[in-house]
Amino acid sequence: MKTRITELFGIKHPIIQGGMHYVGYASLAAAVSNAGGLGIITALTQPTPEDLAKEIAKCRELTDKPFGVNLTFLPSFNAPPYPEFIQAIVEGGVRAVETAGRSPEEHMPALKAAGVKVIHKCTSVRHSLKAERIGCDAVSVDGFECGGHPGEDDVPNMILLPRAAEELKIPFVASGGMADGRSLVAAMALGAEGMNMGTRFMATVEAPVHDNVKQALVEADELQTRLIMRPLRNTERVLTNAAVERIIEVEREKGAATTIADVREYVVGAQNRRVLHEGVMDAAAWSCGMVAGLIHDVPTCQELIDRIMSEAEAIIRKRLEGFLAAA
Repeated sequence: MKTRITELFGIKHPIIQGGMHYVGYASLAAAVSNAGGLGIITALTQPTPEDLAKEIAKCRELTDKPFGVNLTFLPSFNAPPYPEFIQAIVEGGVRAVETAGRSPEEHMPALKAAGVKVIHKCTSVRHSLKAERIGCDAVSVDGFECGGHPGEDDVPNMILLPRAAEELKIPFVASGGMADGRSLVAAMALGAEGMNMGTRFMATVEAPVHDNVKQALVEADELQTRLIMRPLRNTERVLTNAAVERIIEVEREKGAATTIADVREYVVGAQNRRVLHEGVMDAAAWSCGMVAGLIHDVPTCQELIDRIMSEAEAIIRKRLEGFLAAA
C-alpha cells in the first residue's frame, strides 16, 4: 500500500507507532519498524539527551529500518533542554520526528536544516493548518477518541478527518480509535493516508509494559475510559481505576477551582511508572484510548501489522468492491 506517508518516511506500511511516555523505548520502536511501520522512541522518557542518544543507538542495533523520535513540547518552569535533545536526534541519524504538545515552530529551523521530516500531532483543523504553515511535512490528526490529550474541542474522527482533508495540502494520518484493518480503510476513506496507533501497540508482546497493563487493555471495553483534568484545560483520556475515580471526585468537589496540586499525586511520572512498569494498576491515572474496546489479544508487532494489512486489503478488494458489483 503506497501513500504519501509511506513515501515520506520510507516505510512499507502506512502505520505509525505514536510516542508514549514510559512506553516508547527502542525495543518497541524497532519491533514496529521491523514489521514495516514507523516505530517511535519517546525522547522525554529518557532522563537526559545523552540517554536518548544511547536509546537511539540501541534501536539502530535492533533494526535497519527507518524509525523516528517523539519530542513533546510541554509548558514548564524548568523546560527540558530541547536543543540538546534535537542534537541527539540529528547526530543519531534519525530522519523522522513526531512533535506534539505546543507548536514546534521555534525548533523547526534546526530540524529542517538536518533534513528531518516532521509530523506534528494536532487535535484540531486550525492547529493542523498552523503546522502546515510552519513547514511540517505531515500531520497526525488526533480525534476525541484518543488516549492521552484529546484537546478541548471534543471533535471525533468521523468529522475531524474529512475536515482536515478539506483544508490541508500536506498528508496526514489518523490518530485516535485506530486498531485494525477496518480503522485503516475507514481513515483512508475519510482522507487520511495512514494511521497512528498508541494504545493498540501497548497490547503487543514487545511493548515494555507490565503484563497487568496488557491484560487490562484486553479486558476493557470502550466504556471504561474517563476524561480527567478538564477543569485545568489539560484534558486527558485515561483508563478508569481507583486513582482516576479519586481525581474525578476531587474535580466534582472543587469544580473550576481545581488546581494541578489537587491531583498531582495521581498523575506524576513516578506513580505512572508504577502502573506501566510494575503493574500496580491503581497507583495512578494512565493514558488509554477508547480503542481498548477493540483490543482482544496480545500479538507480536509483526503479527499485528500483518493482520491489519491483510484485513485492509480484504475489505477493499472484497467487501467494498462487492458493493459496487452488486450495484
